[in-house]
Amino acid sequence: MSRNDQSLCSIAPGCITINLHIQPRASRNAVSGLRENALRVSLTSPPVDGEANQLCREYLAELFSVSKSSVTIVSGETSRYKRVRIAAEDPERIRNVVMTLAEQAAVDSVKTKNKVTKGHSHGTSKKRG
Repeated sequence: MSRNDQSLCSIAPGCITINLHIQPRASRNAVSGLRENALRVSLTSPPVDGEANQLCREYLAELFSVSKSSVTIVSGETSRYKRVRIAAEDPERIRNVVMTLAEQAAVDSVKTKNKVTKGHSHGTSKKRG
């Protein structure tokens, strides 16, 4: 199954699994968009000696208000694409947060594209006087 065939997240009893695309060496830790049915997460840590994976688990634990030990990388330890399982009493609550983050990232992406488009005058010439 390819990444495009998978949903953004899936719920099982007592846990949720989320697809992530990690961008290491970012200026700040943040959910920064969507990419190929994965939540794009920017992390400040470099992908060296497991530092980005550790920060990823810590950031997600904080983001979803769960313990660090509840967050497990189930696949993609050495890849930007990861599947992360979060153990939780209420995985539906986490799914709602994921979907809200995804929607907000999509809105922010459109706003950013509109700013870039409005800021450029493609194909127009300046008046000379």
